[in-house]
Amino acid sequence: MLRLIKTSVEQKEQILAFLQEWHERDERIVPTSVDRETTDFEAYVNTLRQKELREHIEEGRVPSTTYWLTDGEELLGAANIRHELNESLLKIGGHVGYGVKPSARGRGLATRQLQLALEKVKELGIERALITCNRTNIASRQVILNNGGVADTPYTEEDGTIVERFWIDLKG
Repeated sequence: MLRLIKTSVEQKEQILAFLQEWHERDERIVPTSVDRETTDFEAYVNTLRQKELREHIEEGRVPSTTYWLTDGEELLGAANIRHELNESLLKIGGHVGYGVKPSARGRGLATRQLQLALEKVKELGIERALITCNRTNIASRQVILNNGGVADTPYTEEDGTIVERFWIDLKG
């Protein structure tokens, strides 16, 4: 059964394997929140867990919670849930950043992962979630649409990258 779990020290080997797979494929790890130095693994876990608490948040950032998608022992994906939006996240990022590791793609896991993440967003009292993806990321766009995403005005970055923005109603 697929579920989202918080980061713990006991996941060291699974997390290192997850990150290694992305590095071997020379891909940008998504969500970027999990792409951190892991030499001191306890510090890695503490950094992710402290981001949930406002008093540990840097200026201009918002509290966030990182979850791992698992089906038993293997970590298949990760999701970072932002507890609120700031000006930057309204343009790029939104409430949820998520990614499925390369070897687990194409099995519908991202659609289920975003569905589970949206349940966590709703638990935070958020009634309308913003999810974004680059226009060229057709798979992510479909995941968002599969979860009820309604297109909003896209945002164009300075380098010309177009970021699609979608809102998902969580009131139901």
